Amino acid sequence: MKNIISFNLLFITIFLLGVCNGGSLKKNFYKKSCPQAEQIVLNLTQKNVATNPALPSKLLRMHFHDCFVRGCDASLLLDSTSNNTAEKDAIPNLSLAGFDVIDEIKTQLEKTCPGVVSCADILTLAARDSVSFKLDQLPTSLVAEISLFNRSMWEVLTGRRDGNISRSSEVLANLPSPFSNFTTLKQNFANKKLTVHDLVVLSGAHTIGVGHCNLFSNRLYNFTGKGDSDPSLNSTYAAVLKTQCQSLSDTTTTVEMDPQSSLKFDNNYFAVLKQHQGLFQSDAALLTNKGASNVVDELLSPSKFFTEFGQSMERMGVIGVLTGSSGEIRKKCSVVGS
Repeated sequence: MKNIISFNLLFITIFLLGVCNGGSLKKNFYKKSCPQAEQIVLNLTQKNVATNPALPSKLLRMHFHDCFVRGCDASLLLDSTSNNTAEKDAIPNLSLAGFDVIDEIKTQLEKTCPGVVSCADILTLAARDSVSFKLDQLPTSLVAEISLFNRSMWEVLTGRRDGNISRSSEVLANLPSPFSNFTTLKQNFANKKLTVHDLVVLSGAHTIGVGHCNLFSNRLYNFTGKGDSDPSLNSTYAAVLKTQCQSLSDTTTTVEMDPQSSLKFDNNYFAVLKQHQGLFQSDAALLTNKGASNVVDELLSPSKFFTEFGQSMERMGVIGVLTGSSGEIRKKCSVVGS
């Protein structure tokens, strides 16, 4: 009898651990309830990327910002109300874009399968599909080396439900900052059950997109409060950046995070990082820890990067997911109970 009880307790423990880590998500969750769901997301995402090549970086960043606050529950998509300021309006999220694309996809899905597909799954799938679309720009020989799921960089298990709480006050405490040192970054990721390896690999997302001057200009003009530059920043690169960001007060100018390669999803980020041309302090911080620096070296291999990036994205995509009867399925991604 004691053995049976022990076995049952062990089974329950394993089951709960599985649920906490996205265990109740599954492949083709909508196969019966909305068989066209993933194809609709793919088609509309690719249509938008074709006319807006900067979209992958925007959707990838949105997905990241969503998952790190309350988990991957689309709480980031909610609008503020008269009595609540939502995540979307927190300072780190004010420069996010791509909400219109998510809304377009949701509108079509509501026409096809009303009240079935969550906004959380839409965002997760769209981020994956937008980045995967960029693979068409890579040499055929390189693409052939990448382990793909029907030309997708990583597999997305579905079945997420949408959260109904979104607070701007929770954003700064959960999102990694571009000003963070390695110790802080490591703790940020550990809080989400992600490793140092995940931290380095996911930083590779900075191979696409841009950064605002005010997020790194202190490295150019006032690193220690004495009007100095960050000594860990490549001096030639710093001189170039100063021609683009001409003061500490510039909050509108943007700069490529991966020089001359910000629209191409590749592993060039790690090559420029090794040359001390990482744009943010958080980028440079990866070279201050031996373990993290070793991972950077490993990711100089394109095939290694693509494989590892996909695996880390799969782990990130299950942070704090709501499943079963938790949360809801919003009819409009920006409104609770819609």
